[in-house]
Amino acid sequence: MKKKVLITAALPYANGPLHFGHIAGAYLPADCYARFQRLLGNDVLFICGSDEHGVAITLTADVAGRSPKEHVDIFHAINASFFQKLAITFDHYSRTTWPGHVAPTQQFFRDLLDNGYIEEKVTEQLYSEKEGKFLADRYVVGTCPKCGFMEARGDECQKCGASYEATDLKAPRSKQTGSPLVPKATNHWFLRFDLFKEKLREWLATRAWKPNVVNFARHYIDELRPRAITRDSEWGIPVPLPEAKGKVFYVWFDAPIGYISATQDWAEKAGKSEAWKDFWLDPATHYVQFIGKDNIPFHAVFFPAMTMGQKQPYKLVDDLPANEFYNLEGRQFSKSEGWTIDLERFFKRFTVDQIRYTIAANAPETQDSEFSWRDFEMRCNSELVGKYGNFANRTLVFVANHLEGRVPKRGPMAERDVQFLQTIENLTSQIASSFTQFHLRKATQLIMELAQAGNVYFDAKKPWIAAKNEETRPDMETTLSLCLEALKYLALTSSPIIPSTAQKLWELLGFTTLLEKEEWETVCGAKIAESRTLPRPELLLHKVEPTWIEEEINLLTTAAAKKAAAVSSPCEPLKTSISIDDVRKLDLRIGKIMSAEIVAKSKKLYKLTVDIGIETRTIVSGIRGSYEDPQELVGKQVVLVANLQSATLMGIESQGMVLAADTDHGLKLIILQDAQPGDVVS
Repeated sequence: MKKKVLITAALPYANGPLHFGHIAGAYLPADCYARFQRLLGNDVLFICGSDEHGVAITLTADVAGRSPKEHVDIFHAINASFFQKLAITFDHYSRTTWPGHVAPTQQFFRDLLDNGYIEEKVTEQLYSEKEGKFLADRYVVGTCPKCGFMEARGDECQKCGASYEATDLKAPRSKQTGSPLVPKATNHWFLRFDLFKEKLREWLATRAWKPNVVNFARHYIDELRPRAITRDSEWGIPVPLPEAKGKVFYVWFDAPIGYISATQDWAEKAGKSEAWKDFWLDPATHYVQFIGKDNIPFHAVFFPAMTMGQKQPYKLVDDLPANEFYNLEGRQFSKSEGWTIDLERFFKRFTVDQIRYTIAANAPETQDSEFSWRDFEMRCNSELVGKYGNFANRTLVFVANHLEGRVPKRGPMAERDVQFLQTIENLTSQIASSFTQFHLRKATQLIMELAQAGNVYFDAKKPWIAAKNEETRPDMETTLSLCLEALKYLALTSSPIIPSTAQKLWELLGFTTLLEKEEWETVCGAKIAESRTLPRPELLLHKVEPTWIEEEINLLTTAAAKKAAAVSSPCEPLKTSISIDDVRKLDLRIGKIMSAEIVAKSKKLYKLTVDIGIETRTIVSGIRGSYEDPQELVGKQVVLVANLQSATLMGIESQGMVLAADTDHGLKLIILQDAQPGDVVS
């Protein structure tokens, strides 16, 4: 019976280009599953789209000097093109900036509010007087409350790994302007996830997912608490309340609703605006969501809870085949570190089916896996060419040379022939089961077993010998008939993974239809017509040259080395050794900056008034290039050399020197807020 199958793949964030690591986690497995379900004759809807809101996008757009919309337009187009190049067969690829995404997102909020799952709270957030707005975590830097690192991010210290609220930072400042930030009360709306704990536990108990997904979700449910769903920003979906001016939804709240709005977008563009309901509001729909493991909490806990709080009976996810990470040569893909693959060059030299097959063969289903150039070479040459291509080519060439290119009649079958036919059918059944159970890696192994079984059978039957004798010729014809039958199954079963190669093989068997439009059972049940004249044989696949692989490995390592050299500034050489007596001559004191002003006619200097406990000093310091606003220096407690001889700079007597570190980001003061003015630094 025909089933309705809704398939969604995690919305890629439109803040940069995708790479093969992303494809392995969600998109290739989803595409193979969608292609297989279509072959089964099911009513399949495969939906995806760009995730385009959030602070990370505004921050990157600011750095790039463009608006958030201009920024996401660029990467939406780049990623949509990449999916197309990889033959990912979305029925619709939408985006969360399309106007129709606003209504369902706001309706989700209203339903949750009406049903008692939303509460308003007054919280303190960091506010920039200079910029006139609240700043999100990613726009904030400051001193880590745990280790004292002075360039800690707004939500996590990259030095000690501590997590905290941005308001916990000491001396917080704007990442963009360097201006000081102050805590200020503001209203926000929180989703009471804690009220969904029992519903989620009961629902999760009915899901037969991977143990790692279930266990992760179960633990997350135990820790659920109210979570803010709004933030102060101009980029995002506005909160639909009069008192919520200037508030938008967090991207994690609006993004999963994008699956629904993308389906509505599909329905509108198809001229059947209500068709989205046939999938999302029908309990008989089988809903499968493909994600990477970093998205488990949002799709196994948060979005289901949000959906449970709705007035409409939206379909909850049935299967959640979350995959692990896919790396490059043992390391994470990283464009900034040069550890990536130039996709434009890749597709000039290699084919889409080669990378689809290699990723599928190493699919990160239960643990992290990786792409390596040597493995890629082996997959292409030993498996695709050596097994799959070899079986197809030797069979088709033999038919062309010994049977005038016509499909032979199948005569009486010996035990070996019957066993081979049973092997073909059994492997085909196992491949179908693997696709159904999201075991893409297993499916590729079985497809190669099918190809190799054909090679072994061909060698064992030795049709080139049987062709020489008129008495044994019927046996040769039976052998080739079964080999052609095996190629038909090989084309069918490999079609979800290597669609272009499978289609070419299908056509070399004399078919003129699109294989992806056929039905699995029909293809399995119909023999290739006897006496059909086959097209002239062609090579299905070509070998990857070892020299190409060497070039790619060298390019990768060279690019990474160049990036590393560019970001690592060499340290200054150590100065001549001094004695402890020389060190003791220095009088290092804590000083509190009482005022700071620009020195006229100077681009680098500030005039600082510094309290050193026993007196107040005037110090001229060349730190203006690192601290744009002199007022952000006021109140800072710094280290200075108190017994340095006075010097006149720009007409001002400077009575000491403030110590600073010379970093890649300019001069940074050494700040010790817990000390007292006049304290000795020893």
